[in-house]
Amino acid sequence: MTDRPSLRKPKFVPELVADQLRDGYWLEAPDIDGDGRPDLFGYGLRLGEIYWYQNDGSWTRRLAADKFRMPVGADFADITGNGVADIIFCHELYGPIGTIVDPDTEGGKITWLENNGSPDKDPSRWKQHYVGRATGMHRLRAGHFTQTERLEIIGLPIVAKEDVHAVLPVVMFTQPDDVHGAEEWPMTVIDDSSFRMIHGAEKKAGLVPGSDLDSLLLASDEGVTWLHYDTGRREWVSELIGTGELTQFEQTGFRGSGDLNAGRLGDDPMAYVAALEPFHGNTVAVYTRTGDPADGSSGWHRTLLDVYGDPNENGEGPGHQIVCADFDGDGDDEFLVALRGPWPWQGVIYYKAVDPANGVWAKWRVSDESVARIATADFNGDGRLDFATIAYSVQNYYVAKDAKVMVYRNETVQADGK
Repeated sequence: MTDRPSLRKPKFVPELVADQLRDGYWLEAPDIDGDGRPDLFGYGLRLGEIYWYQNDGSWTRRLAADKFRMPVGADFADITGNGVADIIFCHELYGPIGTIVDPDTEGGKITWLENNGSPDKDPSRWKQHYVGRATGMHRLRAGHFTQTERLEIIGLPIVAKEDVHAVLPVVMFTQPDDVHGAEEWPMTVIDDSSFRMIHGAEKKAGLVPGSDLDSLLLASDEGVTWLHYDTGRREWVSELIGTGELTQFEQTGFRGSGDLNAGRLGDDPMAYVAALEPFHGNTVAVYTRTGDPADGSSGWHRTLLDVYGDPNENGEGPGHQIVCADFDGDGDDEFLVALRGPWPWQGVIYYKAVDPANGVWAKWRVSDESVARIATADFNGDGRLDFATIAYSVQNYYVAKDAKVMVYRNETVQADGK
């Protein structure tokens, strides 16, 4: 673990990308136009319009697709191999009621949008391609989880048709030979007996010793789980890191974890896991590694850091996402907490490890806007990692006032003094 002789106060300068959004939920930061600068794409659940914002100095908004009912989770990858990012998203999660008690048994579809490669072409050139489906599909992650020859998309439902808290199938779709002509991608079931109400799913590379494959961190009713593929045993392995928040269950009906991310400290790429708990929770906790995984003595210690308000009438709190990244350039990851609101439980909170083994973390508020999702990238090419946010504006859950897409330029003094 690196030494921490002093703390550098984080400094982020806000920049408006878009305001007066009619809805807001998801945000990602790939390079869409292939110019080497990260762009943004984002959307809400109600209108079914997927926009991307070109990093051209004025954040020009362009329509990639519309008329999709309830797009939810997304990721991106260069599926066609032409050097630009394609958009992958799931949609048609809920039925007429529009909440988790009403999954669409014909929905849960995954679609990828073929990037037209130029912002000047007609938006209709973003062709739509079907991947597959599973009822309640809510999150997806694209990467290489079992091999490196073909792209794999792992799909993660949040609810089943039988019940909100019924057991869920974790499924994987493998890229076919003909990505343009395939009617759908081959699907396999990874696990259909272990997880309920999966809300958070983060992909990480480099966590499996001796392997470059991606793995997943899952936040569910069960708590915090690390899921990865063992190439030697040719099977999926899951490790329960912690059981999450359990004290609110009688009041809210929710338990476990709602979102999470793994952070590096020194040479350990997963020295801690930060979590928001439970589903749409109000509790921030950190699971810090104890012992040494090399000799089998590794374990996890949970530290409760903060509780942001009381659960509302639906049993929900303001927390929605966790992001881990090195913003001050010292080799250790800080983490960001996205709070949707209402005020004062709104904005982005920045946490920095001081003495993690003893549960000591410093924190600062670095944004006041409502936040559903955070995307990280170096948007201006100065070598410092910035972040962007989109407001949480979702009917039947929470509708932010003056919903915006924002970029926050990192002006934190780096470890090298720059």
